[in-house]
Amino acid sequence: MSYRAPVEEVSYFLKTCTSLPSLMEQGLVELSFDVVDAVLEEAGKFAATAIAPLDRVADRQGCTLKDGAVSTPEGWRAAYEAWAAAGWSAVAAEEEFGGQNLPTSVTSALTEFWNSASPSFGIGGVLTLGAIEALTAHGSAELQRIYLPKMVAGTWTGTMNLTEPQAGSDLAALRSKAVKQADGTYRIFGTKIFISYGEHDLAENIVHLVLARLPDAPAGTKGISLFLVPKFQVNADGSLGARNDVVCAGIEHKLGLHGSPTCTMVFGDKGEGAVGYLVGEENRGLACMFTMMNNARLAVGIQGVAVAERATQRAFAFARERKQGKAPGIEGSAPIIAHPDVKRMLLTMRAETDAARAICLKTADALDRSRRLADPIARAAALAEASLLTPVAKAFSTDVGIEVASLGVQVHGGMGYVEETGAAQHMRDARIFAIYEGTNGIQAIDLVTRKVPQEGGDVINALIADYRDIAEEMAALNAPDFGHAGARLMEAAEALGRATIVMLDRLADEPSKALATATPYLKLYARAAGGAYLARAALASYGERAQGASDPRLSARIAVARFFAENLAVEAKGLEEAVTGGAGGVLDAEAVLAIA
Repeated sequence: MSYRAPVEEVSYFLKTCTSLPSLMEQGLVELSFDVVDAVLEEAGKFAATAIAPLDRVADRQGCTLKDGAVSTPEGWRAAYEAWAAAGWSAVAAEEEFGGQNLPTSVTSALTEFWNSASPSFGIGGVLTLGAIEALTAHGSAELQRIYLPKMVAGTWTGTMNLTEPQAGSDLAALRSKAVKQADGTYRIFGTKIFISYGEHDLAENIVHLVLARLPDAPAGTKGISLFLVPKFQVNADGSLGARNDVVCAGIEHKLGLHGSPTCTMVFGDKGEGAVGYLVGEENRGLACMFTMMNNARLAVGIQGVAVAERATQRAFAFARERKQGKAPGIEGSAPIIAHPDVKRMLLTMRAETDAARAICLKTADALDRSRRLADPIARAAALAEASLLTPVAKAFSTDVGIEVASLGVQVHGGMGYVEETGAAQHMRDARIFAIYEGTNGIQAIDLVTRKVPQEGGDVINALIADYRDIAEEMAALNAPDFGHAGARLMEAAEALGRATIVMLDRLADEPSKALATATPYLKLYARAAGGAYLARAALASYGERAQGASDPRLSARIAVARFFAENLAVEAKGLEEAVTGGAGGVLDAEAVLAIA
């Protein structure tokens, strides 16, 4: 089944539900929607024709390691070179380094297209873009001059080296060390695991961003520094020099993402240490790395959307073709898309995917406002909004990727459980998204303990007020097409409001209860926010249709928003109960946990 990028849906959401039109009108984004639509269209074509056909080949072949060198699947290098040559590696970077400085809302859409075509391919570009952003924000002028133009051009790629065997998600337990040299460089020693694209044959050089400790560093996360460690050292004239003392010691055999090499990287294997360069200040590397991690968390959320979109397209195509059984109103054998329960599954897939995309694009939109608005107070408010939405975008969207891919297998029936249809690959690929770049449990804790309390709860309460306003607007129309959607969305927003009051109180008095119910709280937030954002697009579509527009996508958006509100947002009540009354069932369950 061929992939088709959802260009029209992304463009419509950007035009009607984000601040991009306003930023254009103010001259803060020097683009028109004619240009944006052309970019989306060309990216969609490239994803569908150059990347998507390689995804199944990459899944079967995987990557191979021989003598420290990794070979990627057949066609991978040619596709990457074509991708970089077309300028797609440069879309987000600053113009002074050869980038195009496109809005994050637009580059997020492009990230979806690459990852729908193949998440194994797409994650490589995500990491390089994150490394570029970290160096742009924290690197010295010299490091930027040497490394950024090549990385922006795609000639060199970037990685993020955090995880160690003994540390996992606990960065305070990092042991990799850095020893300062007389010439101002550092020698890096240590082992990092689960490093995506840590070694490959796609680009001339690989620029590793590595967390390590100086000998006299404070304990914990306050004693971590960030270093740039190139695979090949760079000569004064910009040419590549000697191979650095960093090597890939192994690649993982994984459930999914077979086309992406997941490497164990050893720094200082020869004993001399890998030459590294400080990024930012000593002992303050975690703040620098979080620039890259936050970029990556939104991008991983978009990966969840991407795989969900691909699984949904595949399931719809199969359900239209596959005939089995009798359905109401159809003589003879019916296509399974006519069966009410299959309709329910397909509508769930579409609604969850669209809601996750909406949350991710609204997060990207908040980032755009935080970087481009003229008023510093408005920029700060937008940054607080983006900070709050980021863990929701990452966790909800990656959960959606798993759930929608699983539903896709179910729609295929037995044919989904075998590899030939491709449905199973989506489920295998999606499973890692909820784990890497901070597990979804960590995202929920971040939301509850750091983001909800911002400005005494004012940030989240302002967003909840927006969700209430959207629900009121929909309910006030009293339009049959919306059914009970307005009322259900209002109930979800009110449930979130009440649960937020409880959570804020617990943070002050009963933090263990807040931690125990963080995950259902995040899910509740996503139900209220996702429903509101879909409703906003549906209201815009309703207005256009009332003015005589006849595009069938207008009615489809209304139907998706109604289905989400009446079938999925109604889960908010139960999630509120889990938040307000479920902590005891978690914290008082030691008898269960003690059983071997």
